[in-house]
Amino acid sequence: MKVTKAQAEANRAHVVETASQLFRERGFDGVGVADLMAAAGFTHGGFYKHFGSKADLMAESIACGIAQTTALTEGVEASKFVRHYLSREHRDGRATGCTVAALGGDAARQPESVRVAFADGVEHLVAALSQQNGASDAAGAAGAAGAAQARARNLDVLAHAVGALVMSRACPDDSPLAAEILAVSRDAILKSLRPRQTTRAASRRRNAG
Repeated sequence: MKVTKAQAEANRAHVVETASQLFRERGFDGVGVADLMAAAGFTHGGFYKHFGSKADLMAESIACGIAQTTALTEGVEASKFVRHYLSREHRDGRATGCTVAALGGDAARQPESVRVAFADGVEHLVAALSQQNGASDAAGAAGAAGAAQARARNLDVLAHAVGALVMSRACPDDSPLAAEILAVSRDAILKSLRPRQTTRAASRRRNAG
């Protein structure tokens, strides 16, 4: 039976999403093309109808995974995002968690196309965090300098959170250190956010009055 264009596109998207989860769970080198296609419900030979190479799929899976994380930040306060990101639930849910933390180390050793996709994804995630953290307000109030400061703060928050998650996952699941890393980093990031959040809340109250 001939596959329609729409069905072919849906099949391709399904392979990308399946790969995104498997790569996050096992790493790029921990999943072969045959196993990946089997998990998606297709034959090994069908892979090359959709992708030129495994690296092409890796790049698309990174974009897919980071897009999922980015979507979850929309409309969420920075403090709430941090609490979830550095939660035990997120730490233990590697396959459905943040691609940046799950595959950052792997991406550094991959072809440039994969690293470019990773960098683009990080940019999108930082942009989403900036919207939630009031970067647009800062830019309007202080121009380019304000925007640069806001970007630096959000990069710092993301890098701190990602590093903490990676370190925690590297420890045994039942290790007290795994939980301690999450708690200490979560508290430190939330403390760094609190003054800015308080200031914005006071500013909104003044404007409302």
